[in-house]
Amino acid sequence: MSPHAIVRRRVRRPVAAGVPLAVAVALVAAGTAAAAPAKAQAAHVTRTATLGDIPLGAFSNALLPGTVADDRGVDLGGLGSDIYPAGRKGEYWTVTDRGPNGQIKVSGTKRRTFPVPGFDPAIVKIRVSGNTVKVLDALPITTSSGKAVTGLSNQQGRDEAPYSYDAQTALSYNPNGLDTEGVVRAGDGSFWLVDEYGPSLVHVSARGKVLTRYVPEGLHLTGTDYPVVESLPAILLHRKINRGFEGLAQLPGGDLVMALQSPLSLPDGDAGNASLNTRLLRFSTKKKAVTAEYAYRFDPVNVVDPSEDDTSELKISSVVALGGDRLLVEERTDKAARLQVVKLDRRSNILGGRYDDDTTSPSLEQLDDPAVSGVPVLAKKLVVDLGTVSGVPQKIEGIARVDHDTLALVNDNDFGMTDGAGAFDAQGRLVDSGIETTVVYLKLPHGS
Repeated sequence: MSPHAIVRRRVRRPVAAGVPLAVAVALVAAGTAAAAPAKAQAAHVTRTATLGDIPLGAFSNALLPGTVADDRGVDLGGLGSDIYPAGRKGEYWTVTDRGPNGQIKVSGTKRRTFPVPGFDPAIVKIRVSGNTVKVLDALPITTSSGKAVTGLSNQQGRDEAPYSYDAQTALSYNPNGLDTEGVVRAGDGSFWLVDEYGPSLVHVSARGKVLTRYVPEGLHLTGTDYPVVESLPAILLHRKINRGFEGLAQLPGGDLVMALQSPLSLPDGDAGNASLNTRLLRFSTKKKAVTAEYAYRFDPVNVVDPSEDDTSELKISSVVALGGDRLLVEERTDKAARLQVVKLDRRSNILGGRYDDDTTSPSLEQLDDPAVSGVPVLAKKLVVDLGTVSGVPQKIEGIARVDHDTLALVNDNDFGMTDGAGAFDAQGRLVDSGIETTVVYLKLPHGS
């Protein structure tokens, strides 16, 4: 079912006239193609397209009626969690994350807020047309009985406690909840997603119903309305809060590669925050099992982002299959990003070794130079520093290959939300950040 793309223009933007309330339309926002690059061989933006305002409640209720009672003035966003080619020129599958969320400090402690707790993550098909991003279709992610999975935290004591928009009222945990990130589409029309809570790999049907959620051994996630299989390495139980799987790629043979957004908290949070070493995992969709694990090492944070000195800000947000066993890997902070190419080498497989044992000391995350300790780290080659390319938005989380030397990049606009008590006005309505969901086409240098 195509969502009803309802256009709403606030006072801060020109009013869109003549648009029927419940009709999916082309969503036009300000923005033009970037100017020609100064150097013909430099990476440069060739197209910029923006998603217009779609009220989140109308979008959600068109997919699953009655799920959102009050969207608090929030528009559809978060589509930049990932992007994957849909087969036709200019068309892509994208996925939202868990929905609008923020942080408010109460009595010195940060609380995680869910202003629209009924929001259900969705797989959204878009088309880039001129300077506009159009919503073509959307699939709600549902349980076995067809109910919304929601984006709410799963487990007390492991995930952040969920609160209302003003951080004053505690909300219920939901074991079905998913913080979806990466998306790929399989040959049979089903989708594979990754999730930050478990972290988990989620197989969903062509209409969005969860078929199986694969989680780390020992997670003990109970009460779900869909099958859960503990088949991922137990070491993943040490993922940082809100830093599980974010990148997902589908190799030519059908295997999947999942990227941990950040280093594990091994042996503790301080070690994880200071570490440059994270992990990629290879999953066989035929065997339904992880078949390989690789050590990946970030560049120093001030190399990725000269304005940043906090190593814990480093993240992998996207991985893209390039053919064979080669991947494009995005290293980023919220303000800058660099794209690297790596090759998955059988000799670099560390699955089931000593660094999958959480009693190993020092841990993989604690190694200053894993290679010195005999750990094979994936070799990488820089393709482009996005921080040097004019017209690329901040917080790029999704990357897709358009053709031989062109990439489609999409940002995560966080549903227009900011952190802090000022995110909503006195009436409980969103004070929009003004950041829009934007797709840009990036032309790479010749030969890269």
